[in-house]
Amino acid sequence: MARWFGRGDAERERGELERLDRAAAELAAAEGGTAERVRARQEAVWQTRIEALLEDIVDEEQRARTAAELEQLLQEAAPPASGGGGLVSGNTFHGPTAVQAGNHNRQDVRFGTRE
Repeated sequence: MARWFGRGDAERERGELERLDRAAAELAAAEGGTAERVRARQEAVWQTRIEALLEDIVDEEQRARTAAELEQLLQEAAPPASGGGGLVSGNTFHGPTAVQAGNHNRQDVRFGTRE
């Protein structure tokens, strides 16, 4: 992200790295009920900065390239998809069964049929 914000300027990139480090430290230090507020505030700050950078690019082609670079960064930062999509296959269950699978963000719970 620092490189993306720096746009080829090493000094600006260093400043962005420092800003990212401060944000990460603030998030790591947040405890209990404040953690969600800190996360929401940081999310708003960075969303605003990203939108401002994209809006400041007047050349449509450059804006599209910059947005594509951002999309690539987001894909690289996304957690890896689980191999089988969290599915359970090839098992035999005797009696009532509950199976739960998830990927840290979403949980799908399936209950077997009652006989």
